Amino acid sequence: MKTVPAKTILQKNKSADWFGGEYNMNLYKGCCHGCIYCDSRSDCYQLKDFETVRAKENCLQILRDELRRKVRTGIVGTGAMCDPYNPFEETELLTLHAMELLDAFEFGVHVLTKSSLIARDTDVFQSIAEHSPVLCQVTVTAAEDSLSALVEPNVCVTSERLEAIEKMSESGLFTGIVMTPLLPFIEDTEENVLGIVRRAKECGARSVYPMFGLTMRSGQREYFYRKLEEIFPNSGLAERYAKTYGERYVCNSPHIKRLWKVFTEECQRLGLAYEMRDIIASYKLGYGDSQLSFF
Repeated sequence: MKTVPAKTILQKNKSADWFGGEYNMNLYKGCCHGCIYCDSRSDCYQLKDFETVRAKENCLQILRDELRRKVRTGIVGTGAMCDPYNPFEETELLTLHAMELLDAFEFGVHVLTKSSLIARDTDVFQSIAEHSPVLCQVTVTAAEDSLSALVEPNVCVTSERLEAIEKMSESGLFTGIVMTPLLPFIEDTEENVLGIVRRAKECGARSVYPMFGLTMRSGQREYFYRKLEEIFPNSGLAERYAKTYGERYVCNSPHIKRLWKVFTEECQRLGLAYEMRDIIASYKLGYGDSQLSFF
């Protein structure tokens, strides 16, 4: 495991719009999951050798000292940039020990991952939930394992992620699915969307947060197009993307209106939260104002 220097671990968020987090935390730099659409690969983030995972030096000691200095507690989010449950976490245990620190200093947590390894830390999340809000989310973009294996090649398939959600849900944790991004011309079908929503309900998830499209910037766009040509040869998908979206950052599905309609109707029928404000309100329900000071 390579390491990189670090001066700070906790970053104060400008707002709590992203799942209610007041702080953001990244213990690792880079990701080896190989998802063909990952926006963190974009040039603007200046993450050289993105697929090489590096741990931040002394990250647990730095995190401990930062938590100790905070006057008010809050929600610490992790997973927006680099997956906290990359394969090295199985032996490095940095995320596990960071969760133990959040528990000790009575902070809440929001975790987003594609790895079923998150279920390993169920008991720590349960301990945190005794005093602070906890939201455990897994990204799912394809209902079928065969498709998830193509677009997210180095991480466990959809069925394994849902098994992790089921285990955590059964333990009483607030769990959810992040259905983003949905790749236009590949995953933006009613069958795929409804399949994900129904499987989320079956495994005990309480929410599904969607994005019917993807984002592309310099660096990531070129990588994405190369991967489309490799994975779907002779499909013309890369050319179709270029012609449809050009240099756009937000690339919504051409079917977004229809997909939003069938998605929201099914979520309402199944009792799943799907809007950001409702997800935040739901997983924070029952916790005192001291945990919600950033609202």
